[in-house]
Amino acid sequence: MAALNLNRIRRRLKGRVQEVFVQRERRIFIRVAEEDLRETVKTLIRLDGFNHLATITGVDIGPAIELIYHIIYKDAVVSLKVQVPKESPVLPTITDLIPGAVFYEREIQDLLGVKFEGNSSSSLFILPDGWPDGVHPLRKEWTLGRISKKVRRLW
Repeated sequence: MAALNLNRIRRRLKGRVQEVFVQRERRIFIRVAEEDLRETVKTLIRLDGFNHLATITGVDIGPAIELIYHIIYKDAVVSLKVQVPKESPVLPTITDLIPGAVFYEREIQDLLGVKFEGNSSSSLFILPDGWPDGVHPLRKEWTLGRISKKVRRLW
């Protein structure tokens, strides 16, 4: 790992890291707390070799939603993980740091119900107009049957 040194990442993140897991060479996972997300993203995009944010993925893990920010470097991928509680799924936006994140944040808002403070785009992005409030199809509690019943009432 020539350009993206794990020890250098740990030093630059200065204790904000909860966990670091190296899956294989040039594939790093870093877990941080909600309150450390923005500063961690700022630090990671300032590292030599930063290329772009590939995507943000989200997973319903039961009591929380886990978001994974996949950041591409010229020789590695760093996946930054953060969890938010399902009952109050709110994170700060990173669109001022990485403007292309706007579409990923909007998709996650539609499908998993995570709100991004500071993201001014709050209209539906992936789901159709008239989609019922509070129905987030990638959450485990929303089965296909429950979604069908809820949507059928509208159309």
